[in-house]
Amino acid sequence: MSEFTFKLPDLGEGTVEAEIAEWMVKVGDVVAEEDPICAMLTDKAAVELTAPVSGRVISVAGEAGETVTVGAPLIVFETDGAGAAAEVPQPAQHEADLTPQSEPDPGPAPESVAPQTGRVGKVMTSPSIRARARELGVDLQQVRGSGPHGRIVKADFERFLAAGPSTTTPPPTQTAARQPLTGKREVKVIGLRRKIAERITASASDIPHFSYVEEVDVTALESLRQALNARQAPGEPALTPLAFLGLALVRILRDFPQCNAHYEAQRNVLVQYDAVHLGIATQTPDGLKVPVIRHAEALSLAGLAAEIRRLSAAARDNAATRDDLSGSTITITSLGKLGGIVSTPIINQPEVAIVGVNRMVQRPVVIGGRVEVRTMMNLSSSFDHRFVDGYDGAVMIQGLKELLEQPALIFMRD
Repeated sequence: MSEFTFKLPDLGEGTVEAEIAEWMVKVGDVVAEEDPICAMLTDKAAVELTAPVSGRVISVAGEAGETVTVGAPLIVFETDGAGAAAEVPQPAQHEADLTPQSEPDPGPAPESVAPQTGRVGKVMTSPSIRARARELGVDLQQVRGSGPHGRIVKADFERFLAAGPSTTTPPPTQTAARQPLTGKREVKVIGLRRKIAERITASASDIPHFSYVEEVDVTALESLRQALNARQAPGEPALTPLAFLGLALVRILRDFPQCNAHYEAQRNVLVQYDAVHLGIATQTPDGLKVPVIRHAEALSLAGLAAEIRRLSAAARDNAATRDDLSGSTITITSLGKLGGIVSTPIINQPEVAIVGVNRMVQRPVVIGGRVEVRTMMNLSSSFDHRFVDGYDGAVMIQGLKELLEQPALIFMRD
């Protein structure tokens, strides 16, 4: 017997350290080569690592939430072969290895394979599937895994959900008398949630935010959107209001380059961009992510809508790459039907502006002395007051309002 030390490899893009997001093995476990051992979190994505050798785990670098430096020992195995400090090739940008999309669809499970229900021990699956299971109340111990060593892949999980209501954890039985609740739990802030906390704290602390709210009459825009959707071929995805807003924002930013910019604090330089790399804040099971539509200024309405759909889905499914999640020059954030009346979005550093979208509602509005029912929506936006004066921010939103209220102007500025 000998020891084999696996060091944390370079995870790409100059990464010098990574956080342990999840261990899939523990000390004493016997693993085979290529078995998943842990998920590591970099600034941009989660990366799943597999065992470089077969053997028994005799030590690990730390618990979930702790940081490991590239080149430092991550896990030590007891093996039958000659021991060495393993220097393995770096992962080939395989964030997708962690995602459901990367796992091959094994197709229908063979009828002769009995469901692996009531299994004992650690369930092997990706963090994104674990997050969905927590959200839906699914007990992963009851899901049959068809991957290597019983690993649950996306197709397994979807098949389990399709089986019906019995797949989820039943609600607790009602008792005759309600008892006071005394329980509490501690949730360690690790992984993506810790990164979100750090970035939001830095943004709120470093940037003097100036927020501006304006109401927009989108009655004409909604009529145009519905007319265009009625002309869509069968099966074509419907155009959403977000696509029109994105296109209008791209058009108006030509007149406000100071809002499509990065502030590089170390150099004390404001970098203004001609290209619009549009961030779309997206809620995912793992937390808030901002996938980026590259060169939105070069896209048509249909092209922009397709990119919004593609990147939002990739972010939610944990399939977005590092490039998909970095480099935005301005961000749109929307909570859809939960958008409320007013919000105060926090700027996505190093950007200097963010446009927030609130809920779209029909309400009475006085027009020309008469009361009419109109479709209204508020825009709640924030600007870095160091570089965007209140007047300029307000004028930009007023210009955006004009394009949305008279949507033909969006296409006249093409």
